[in-house]
Amino acid sequence: MATARTANPTSVMGLNKPANGQLKGQPKPANLQSIPSAAAQQPAGPQKGSSIPQSSGGIKFGDDWKKCLQLPPKDTRMKTSDVTSTKGNEFEDYCLKRELLMGIFEMGWEKPSPVQEESIPIALSGRDILARAKNGTGKSGAYLIPLLERIDLKKDHIQVHVIIATPGRILDLVKKGVAKVDKTQMMVMDEADKLLSQDFVILIEEIISFLPKDRQILLYSATFPVSVQKFMAKHLKKPYEINLMEELTLKGITQYYAYVTERQKVHCLNTLFSRLQINQSIIFCNSTQRVELLAKKITQLGYSCFYIHAKMMQEYRNRVFHDFRNGLCRNLVCTDLFTRGIDIQAVNVVINFDFPKSAETYLHRIGRSGRFGHLGLAINLITSEDRFNLKGIEEQLVTDIKPIPSSIDKSLYVAEFHSVDPDDDGGDGEAKQKELGAA
Repeated sequence: MATARTANPTSVMGLNKPANGQLKGQPKPANLQSIPSAAAQQPAGPQKGSSIPQSSGGIKFGDDWKKCLQLPPKDTRMKTSDVTSTKGNEFEDYCLKRELLMGIFEMGWEKPSPVQEESIPIALSGRDILARAKNGTGKSGAYLIPLLERIDLKKDHIQVHVIIATPGRILDLVKKGVAKVDKTQMMVMDEADKLLSQDFVILIEEIISFLPKDRQILLYSATFPVSVQKFMAKHLKKPYEINLMEELTLKGITQYYAYVTERQKVHCLNTLFSRLQINQSIIFCNSTQRVELLAKKITQLGYSCFYIHAKMMQEYRNRVFHDFRNGLCRNLVCTDLFTRGIDIQAVNVVINFDFPKSAETYLHRIGRSGRFGHLGLAINLITSEDRFNLKGIEEQLVTDIKPIPSSIDKSLYVAEFHSVDPDDDGGDGEAKQKELGAA
């Protein structure tokens, strides 16, 4: 994919707004850690020349197939019990195809997470599933692995979730006869709470009407509203229910709030940038206009910044996401477009520049850090108008959002493999610490 990059502005007053959402400010010395290589950030996929065979005939009986694997660097970061509290199962216990197992290991996946342990064998049996698990604990693998296992490459028709699209687009393809789903075995709904909301449920039910009666339906989400019960009763057959949500927020995410006025927000954000050991950060605003204004302001402060929102052309959104995921920029300002299904391992800090209105949105926002049991930091800038909403979200999520301290312990959100200088205070000394505490 081609990469469009905006040159560093020579004068912040003359900064023009690019259409592609990629703003880059002048380099500014700060106590910000360099972004590690992609191999260290996240599990790497198979490289060119990978040893994965194209068919099972490529592996002879008795071969030690594990010797052929091209494994990515081992992830040595600490993981929380969200993903380590397992029954001790191995991926090999599920009798998966050899090619699929090789792909799993070459992606850097070592052992199944709790939701994968619960889901994979049930999904392979053909039973309907309703699974509730936290963001970032492996839900995608919980349905993708059995989905790929059940696909028969010899059959030339749509079998499962090989079509990945929005409900409206799928329904359009089905009605036009482009997507023939009369032999489809499985239908998977990730982020099912959103898909079964009033905006989409009618489309979903119409899609289901084209499927065979003996199809399998799998629902996955972190939150399930009451409306899901009605859908379950109508369309699912004795679903196997998985609930791994004793608590809603990820154990590895530390949450803080800072009381500020609206005019103090940018100053507080600048202080956070100078004080925190940021690998990559995602900064949320409540409107597209505020996203663009804040992104421009961040570049004027001298920090690299991209932005993304729903009013941008899809081509530009794809490019911004691709470049940010590949570590070409440290900070991304966005709307709630970026709250679901986004897995970027390098993100260790999420900042709610504008506090969200609902507990559900808050949960999905902060879940962009601390992925798959790793550590992350969530900081909320709270105005006087937000204080009651803050209390309500704490109560609904049964979580504790603490006042921000004058100095934040780096061990709460910095991965072990990062090189951290404990004596480096960013050159700001006690003055910056007092500013952060006062904010």
